[in-house]
Amino acid sequence: MAHETLFDNGTHRNVLLEDVPSGGLAVQSNQHLIIDGASGMILDPGGHKVYSKVLSATTSQLGRARLETIFLSHQDPDIVAAVNGWLMTTDATAYVSELWTRFVPHFGLDRLVEGRLLGIPDGGQRLRVGSTDVLILPAHFLHSPGNFHVYDPVSKILYSGDLGASLGPEYRVVPDFDAHIPTMLGFHRRYMASGRAMKAWVRMARTLEISAIAPQHGALFRGPEMVGRFLDWCESLECGVDLIDTYSVPA
Repeated sequence: MAHETLFDNGTHRNVLLEDVPSGGLAVQSNQHLIIDGASGMILDPGGHKVYSKVLSATTSQLGRARLETIFLSHQDPDIVAAVNGWLMTTDATAYVSELWTRFVPHFGLDRLVEGRLLGIPDGGQRLRVGSTDVLILPAHFLHSPGNFHVYDPVSKILYSGDLGASLGPEYRVVPDFDAHIPTMLGFHRRYMASGRAMKAWVRMARTLEISAIAPQHGALFRGPEMVGRFLDWCESLECGVDLIDTYSVPA
């Protein structure tokens, strides 16, 4: 299984796991690792169809480091469905919005590992990975009511979950923002709750120094110009409830 190193300063690495086919109708998803010294964190590890391949790739990339943290940006099955396997085969602790700690066990969480599924408070928090504190940032209603992103202050990568997701592109890094918009537009108009939530998120994101934005689906945005274009696009997008005028009873 292929991988791409997004950042490496000798003690801190950010790795994108590539070519993890989910098969059939399942949506493509990206898995990311943050490794600092002897500690590792996996972001949104995925469902059952990719579990064995992602686990094997993660073990290979960790080397002598230990997987200590599993981050779940929200409750969707393409993110959390295989969390029981991860908790049963590692000693890691999983973190998800406190809104979802009573729902995630419905994916088959064994009672032996329930104590290692912890809730993230609405305002977010810091999580220690090796010698680094990564920031767990609130991103509620983008698209889940209990939703978080991860900012790594060492690599300056913002992991944005479903925000920024694109469907269909074969490139890994966005080369042309305007040409890329059609791969995002339909998804964001339907799955992001409102322009108000988008604007609030952009105001927060602009306070960070961001080298790249890495969504859970599709291509990533690299460099200040591309990051800026994406933030501008989010800030002006009408989506979700902005587009609803009326509902009709089916004929």
